[in-house]
Amino acid sequence: MATKRDFYEVLGVSKSASAQEIKSAYRKLALEWHPDRNKAANANEKFKEINEAYSVLSDAKKKETYDQ
Repeated sequence: MATKRDFYEVLGVSKSASAQEIKSAYRKLALEWHPDRNKAANANEKFKEINEAYSVLSDAKKKETYDQ
């Protein structure tokens, strides 16, 4: 990935989303884009991007740093 997208945009949530909303959006997208379930050519890359976004936004300290 040459360019990083906005993690909120990746998960489809607003910047004011609660931890529960972020988790819910992640789970929905992870099921949809998991490479074992989705045979699209770009499913693996999309899944990695979703995981990266969730790993940052689900951790309070990482999220605070990202938001600055």
